[in-house]
Amino acid sequence: MMKSMAVPSSKQHWPFSSSSTLDCSLRKTPFQLQSYINPSSSQSKSPFPSLSLNASKATSPQTQLAASPLVVVGSANADIYVEIDRLPKEGETVSAKHGQTLAGGKGANQAACGGKLSYPTYFVGQVGEDAHGKLISEALVDGGVCLDHLSTVSAAPTGHAVVMLQSDGQNSIIIVGGANMSCWPETLSDEHLKIVRNAGIVLLQREIPDLVNIQVAKAARDAGVPVILDAGGMDAPIPVELLNVVDILSPNESELARLTGMPTESFEQISQAVEKCHEMGVKEVLVKLGGKGSALFVKGEEPIRQPIISAAKVIDTTGAGDTYTAAFAVALVEGKSKKECLRFAAAAASLCVQVKGAIPSMPDRQSVIDLLQSC
Repeated sequence: MMKSMAVPSSKQHWPFSSSSTLDCSLRKTPFQLQSYINPSSSQSKSPFPSLSLNASKATSPQTQLAASPLVVVGSANADIYVEIDRLPKEGETVSAKHGQTLAGGKGANQAACGGKLSYPTYFVGQVGEDAHGKLISEALVDGGVCLDHLSTVSAAPTGHAVVMLQSDGQNSIIIVGGANMSCWPETLSDEHLKIVRNAGIVLLQREIPDLVNIQVAKAARDAGVPVILDAGGMDAPIPVELLNVVDILSPNESELARLTGMPTESFEQISQAVEKCHEMGVKEVLVKLGGKGSALFVKGEEPIRQPIISAAKVIDTTGAGDTYTAAFAVALVEGKSKKECLRFAAAAASLCVQVKGAIPSMPDRQSVIDLLQSC
């Protein structure tokens, strides 16, 4: 059985009413947003909120522009953090210095990033009827995400993950799928697909069933909405049916190696592995390279490389890849050039690794702008 999760509107950064209308007085957003308008949808019939071009002058509907939202379809987890000096060896027990539970999951992370970057963001996902589900919903609302399409399921618990965080900021993660992998309908509702068709851009990951991702990506493709697939999640081949309806595939080095069966230790090897992705039907591949930065490969063009923007101190890398992907998507839907998108994403990821936790570490837009202006 599945039902909508009620979320207290008083906590939302974007004050949604029952008709999903967004207050356009973005007093905390002292910049101009350039919106991507899905050409297949009508502004007059759009079910999505309007976003002011200039908050200080937003005095009438004539000063507003309909902003097609970022729609994230994906996972929501309760991340159970344990801080350790090193990973245990086989058969060994080690003591953790500290432990806590925070909201996470690749889908929820990316949605929270979009919301904190002051872009209208919707999250489509599932949680269980438990305390972890409440934890996640509250974190997303606090991040400015609309949860009209977050559902609770009674037959499965909220997904969760055990994050083993080492002193150098690196982590190892074990995921329990829970509601993320169970209880999805075989055919998604028209309500869910409508929000996808009217999106400005759609973000997917691999912590929910491929069947769901395929339906969403096909609906987006039919409506002319770009789709970014984060390759993180299931350790299994990506169905060709999904790759054929994805605009940008975004793996990290290890995911690229696993996907292609090729080494990715050097940039030349990465380029060769990306070529195999092109042969599999993906025209654009955005590779996250950790400490070596990132690179965007567009079929038939020279790759665009982006070095890291150094962090003052690396506290926790959890969520850095999700921050990067979501920030890239936000910049892209706002009409920035590919180079600008890469730089904006690099700045957001740099800020992310300086704070513990996934969703708690997502930066706000002004912090990203300030960092870009300082480097």
